[in-house]
Amino acid sequence: MDTEAVRSFVRAAELGQLQQAADELGVTQQAVSKRIATLERRLGRELFIRTARGVELTLDGQAFLPHARSLVIGVDRAVAAIRPGSRALRIDVLGLRSAQAVVLHDYWRAHPGTDLDVVTLRVDDPRVAVAAVQAGDVDASFRSVTDPATLPRDVRMIPAFDSALELLAGPRHPLAGARTLTPSQLRGHRIWVPGIAPGSEWSEFYDRLAGAFALRIDATGPNFGTEVLLDALADSDDLATLVGAGDRYLWPAQYDLRRIPIENPVLAYPLSLILPRTNPHPGLRAVVKHLRALPATPEPAWRPSWATTSRMNAGDRFSTTQ
Repeated sequence: MDTEAVRSFVRAAELGQLQQAADELGVTQQAVSKRIATLERRLGRELFIRTARGVELTLDGQAFLPHARSLVIGVDRAVAAIRPGSRALRIDVLGLRSAQAVVLHDYWRAHPGTDLDVVTLRVDDPRVAVAAVQAGDVDASFRSVTDPATLPRDVRMIPAFDSALELLAGPRHPLAGARTLTPSQLRGHRIWVPGIAPGSEWSEFYDRLAGAFALRIDATGPNFGTEVLLDALADSDDLATLVGAGDRYLWPAQYDLRRIPIENPVLAYPLSLILPRTNPHPGLRAVVKHLRALPATPEPAWRPSWATTSRMNAGDRFSTTQ
């Protein structure tokens, strides 16, 4: 099986765009399309559905993706075994529009020579991300384990940065005209966060947030993706959601959606970085240094207690000189 065809499939699946995959792989979009078409003929299955927005995985594509990713990782490991230090720094983020991806993009623009591979494991359970770090499938993961005491001894979790939450609402929402909001002003309003996965870090975050400020967090309904959520907000006079200030979203101009900062206190979603305790990838040192230089979250700020404990634990700090 052509490993470069498999690599093209994996990147196209992760990015949702053939052109973006081609740009990252340093080939033309036509070359990526041909590789994937050859792979589909070899497997006798269609892996993608082509849409106006890019490509989406078929059920066969979804089933093939984790195995294809493992194959690519295995090839990279084989090359690294005989060419130490040659492999790109591979970091897992929750999504390519997330604040973590935006921060990594800023880092890469400041260090354009960096060989950086940003991936999305597409898992909700942080333990799966921890296992990926342990296995060397990724060098680090922007995930949080809400009980740091349960972390295996060979990995550590360090504070990365806070993502200040904003209210995202349509033009007819009662709070749409506000320049800023306080958490108390959100009470009684339906804050829709569909598809919160049980056992995920954000599930515990929203549970604690709702309890701390008596907020109505509605997780009903499946998560059909960002575009469907934005469509619903634009047409509603009562729906709103919470997004990170650093998250990147795009919507048609006629939606007229409003991003409203929340203050007094700032609602800070704490982002952590999970990495090996010993022998981390050499490229991580500069990334951690970049994270430490990010602007601090304005105070007063609210964070869940597990994030405060993690911040106070000096043993979780990653030395930039090790």
